[in-house]
Amino acid sequence: MSRHPSKPAAEALTLTPVAITRSCFRDKFGVPRQPGLTRHARADLVIQSPFDREDAFRGLETASHLWLTFQFHEAVRAEWRPVVRPPRLGGNRKMGVFASRSPFRPNSLGLSVVRNEGLLRVDGQLILRISDHDLIDGTPILDIKPYLPFADSVPEATLGWADSPPTEERLEVVFLPEAEQQILELPPEHYPALRPLIEDVVGYDPRPSFRRGREEDRIYGAHLYDLNVRFRFVNDRSWKRVEVLTVC
Repeated sequence: MSRHPSKPAAEALTLTPVAITRSCFRDKFGVPRQPGLTRHARADLVIQSPFDREDAFRGLETASHLWLTFQFHEAVRAEWRPVVRPPRLGGNRKMGVFASRSPFRPNSLGLSVVRNEGLLRVDGQLILRISDHDLIDGTPILDIKPYLPFADSVPEATLGWADSPPTEERLEVVFLPEAEQQILELPPEHYPALRPLIEDVVGYDPRPSFRRGREEDRIYGAHLYDLNVRFRFVNDRSWKRVEVLTVC
């Protein structure tokens, strides 16, 4: 019996994106570490040809949530590493890459549950709208599937080092007067739920693990839509908070 040498993974599998993401998150900084932590994040999935047919999505309108398989397109590396430092562990402990949700992994594939906001056509393009997501602008979507509550939800599931949601880590967010005024002047139809979106993004402290929890003089910026949100972290012992300085 003849044997054929197996092909390397990069040669054996070719994936074609079914959609490209137009996201409120324009770069990696500020993107939530998991979907669902940013309830007010919106995105449009622009369905690509030849998949841009309503028939391919018939029945999806009954699904409240969707599974998305995607590529971490800005985290692709020539070589993979067997261990990573999860931010949830402060960046100090190493875990196996397959025991983590790190974007730095073989094949650079991600999996997220998002809320389905409906299918529509805009200027001839088929768009699938989603929310509660963690995708940056330009993310290639490789597959879309309905979330099945009876099969996909496992209430008794455990992980050990990340069983509870990071709600206790959320900081109070204070908008300074200039930022408040700038938000009021922005058209809400172009920037839906902008104020709570900013609260979600900065409240969970998007800084690298080694900086989290510190007070700094440094001013940070996160790009949401076409805006630059500038903020700083304040820790005067009696009141830890994030101050949003400007939104423009």
